[in-house]
Amino acid sequence: MSSTSANRPIGIFDSGIGGLSVLAALRAELPHERFLYFSDAGHAPYGERGGDFVAARSRAIARGLVQARGIKALVVACNTATAAAIHDLRGDWPELPLIGVEPALKPAATLTRTGHIGVLATRGTLASAKFRALHDSQTPLARFHLIACDGLASAIERDDAAQIDALAARYLRALGPLGARAGQIDTVVLGCTHYPFALATLRRHAGPDVRLIDTGAPVAQQTRRLLAARGALHEGPGALTLETSGPPEAIQAAAARWLGVRSEHGLG
Repeated sequence: MSSTSANRPIGIFDSGIGGLSVLAALRAELPHERFLYFSDAGHAPYGERGGDFVAARSRAIARGLVQARGIKALVVACNTATAAAIHDLRGDWPELPLIGVEPALKPAATLTRTGHIGVLATRGTLASAKFRALHDSQTPLARFHLIACDGLASAIERDDAAQIDALAARYLRALGPLGARAGQIDTVVLGCTHYPFALATLRRHAGPDVRLIDTGAPVAQQTRRLLAARGALHEGPGALTLETSGPPEAIQAAAARWLGVRSEHGLG
């Protein structure tokens, strides 16, 4: 790949701010890259929408990022969108490096000592065929306790601390007994990219003996591998552009709050 092509941005999208947790991992792993983050806040939340709607939005966003923004890779930083659309996107753009996210059931199965794993995710993710296939592939290794966390991603979007606290407590309690003893859940998978932004609250309610796992670092490492294999790593200064289908102030405030940065090139 030419240096001009390597200079093109990596596209990332989510229904809102949740994908910023993946962006944070990408920026740590690939500090020289140019990133273009698209928040589809005008159509959020995906996790409580139907699969056809999410797939259609995902394909429209990808088309815009590829054709209008010239991205060199696409990270689908949303579990619900990955489940609903990743196969369609790979069919639409077979030459484009595409990286999706999925709940970290495989790592959790290798880490649990009690054999009991909790999964917190959106209703859309848990209902998807992609998740069911992943779940079925891991059930010989552990018992998974699944909870659809309605409203939690939206509360994180609003930075509603009281609601985040109440929902975190409710959903962790619904999983069952948490802890390191036999029969207890000792590992909890954060199956939505929003949830790492509530990590302190979730950890407080889960207790000290429970491991919480998200997918940001593995996604960033896979992105590096795919770009390196194509000779497409950028060696110049890094940059960040934020775009949104919703209010621009929301994504700017979220990036400042969660990443400590502002968009170097403003909003498109």
